[in-house]
Amino acid sequence: LIRCNKNAKLLADCLHGTHGSVHLLPQQVTMVTERFVGLALVCAVTLVACAHGKLSYENYAVYRVDIASEKQLAVLQHLESLPNGYTFLDFPSSVNKSVEVVIPPSEVVNAQRLFRQHGITNSLITGNLKQILDQERPARRKAEGFGWTDYHTLEEIYAWLDEMVAQYSTVLSVETIGQTYEKRDMKVIKLSYKAGNQGIYIDANIHAREWITSATVTWLLNELLTSENARVRYIAENYDWFIVPVANPDGFVYTHTTERLWRKTRTQHNLLCYGTDPNRNFNFQWNNGGTSTTPCSDTYSGPAPESEVEVSNLTTFVRSIAANVKLALSIHSRGQYILLPFGYNNAPRAYNYQDLMQIGQRASVDMYKLYNKPYRVGTTADVLYVASGISVDWAFAIAGIPLSYTYELRDQVEFGFILPADQIVPNAEELLEGIASMIDEAKILGYM
Repeated sequence: LIRCNKNAKLLADCLHGTHGSVHLLPQQVTMVTERFVGLALVCAVTLVACAHGKLSYENYAVYRVDIASEKQLAVLQHLESLPNGYTFLDFPSSVNKSVEVVIPPSEVVNAQRLFRQHGITNSLITGNLKQILDQERPARRKAEGFGWTDYHTLEEIYAWLDEMVAQYSTVLSVETIGQTYEKRDMKVIKLSYKAGNQGIYIDANIHAREWITSATVTWLLNELLTSENARVRYIAENYDWFIVPVANPDGFVYTHTTERLWRKTRTQHNLLCYGTDPNRNFNFQWNNGGTSTTPCSDTYSGPAPESEVEVSNLTTFVRSIAANVKLALSIHSRGQYILLPFGYNNAPRAYNYQDLMQIGQRASVDMYKLYNKPYRVGTTADVLYVASGISVDWAFAIAGIPLSYTYELRDQVEFGFILPADQIVPNAEELLEGIASMIDEAKILGYM
């Protein structure tokens, strides 16, 4: 069988032929599509082979590219939507922004030609992504238990949750809220010290490659259970906590077994394209900007709102607790943002926009005091990019949770999604500080 680290070249060759048709402009998609259909079966064999090996990213290059015109934007968006082995770490959403793209070794020459052809300014970040990935995870001794000096698999996270429930059975419980497309359990942990508490909802790893998020929220749960700090004890014992540590189990497992930078779910749409972006699939303002209708795109919004069973499981659960929840947080990476509703095209301000900003800014200021890491506060559309069908907008507008935010954790430039494990605890400490400060400010404003 073909190894994954050779798969990108074979797949690219399969789609390109000898004429580089993958780089055509959007108006030429019809020509590509005709060839695409004829070659689909051959290419599918390559993808099947990939399932039997792990992509090494040996000699994969990472480029930062600047988008200076609408024409360049169209070229990059078209490139992002194709099953060509490229991985965009940032979605090319608008002019006057930079994005990072991972390029397989067989495609570097083609990419450079494309950049020259369209005058796209670019710079090489690394010529071998594997070297950066090797820094992400230290060598782990088998005798070591669950901790926060390394990233863990889904199986390890779920086993740890079960151990914690057994140890703290009077205050901690775990519930399976449904199964994924590939029949894995989706679990939520509930921490409750007393009846009558208001609730706080947190989910993480809805984007599969964002490992830092599940690592951070498991550390957070451990602190809520074990910390002797008076402030932490107060928020732990006076609020009920509902935490979904891995909201996209199928994709998360796939990042561990096969493709580290996979983002979406694992739903199969056709012979070549898998997965929907779950954070474009929520049933509020679905497909109203910042999404793709192309199944191979990393921002594919799905064939319908809540088409993904993972999203449906989450929304069903959140609806069941929403009446008592005042604060909802979806934990993502990267970029260091605290984002509030809304993200869709031409969205109005939330009715409590000023309060949301005040609470977010309080969190940002207090987080900065720990490690001098700035977190920018604002709506998704204002400070990041237009995005619709996203969880924070749904939680606010449909579930009715008045304080709904997305945290985009570290970092900004140096490591991106591939944070070394020694950054887990500092990241988590910042998040805990941010949440505690949000609660403090929300109490002042009368929300909690």
